[in-house]
Amino acid sequence: MNDISSMKSRGGLLRVWKALGYSLQGLRAAVRNEAAFRQELALGLPLLLAAPWVGRSGPEVLALVGVVLLIWVVELLNSALEALADAISLERRELLGRAKDLGSAAVLFTLLFAAAVWGWVIWQRWGP
Repeated sequence: MNDISSMKSRGGLLRVWKALGYSLQGLRAAVRNEAAFRQELALGLPLLLAAPWVGRSGPEVLALVGVVLLIWVVELLNSALEALADAISLERRELLGRAKDLGSAAVLFTLLFAAAVWGWVIWQRWGP
């Protein structure tokens, strides 16, 4: 009998090393195949560099960096969901379309939250 657990790794440093490799493959695939991820990466990298100068305290800088990272995480999950949906079927299917739309909505909320955090910190620093 083919036990599903036999397909899992045993753990240890080799597992960590392989997991790092899979993660890097995923990042390369996102950069290569996902225009939205490339755009968010291009927008987010300068924000990460600016965060220490915009934030006045450790928690503010952490919040500024955190929301940029959150955008990337949600976009990666959305891209994974879209790839999975496309692997299931390229035909127009209501549930697959809904899944893609829900992932897109998650990205939208993350972008709005990031804009609110950056706006609030900037307002606190340079507002009237």
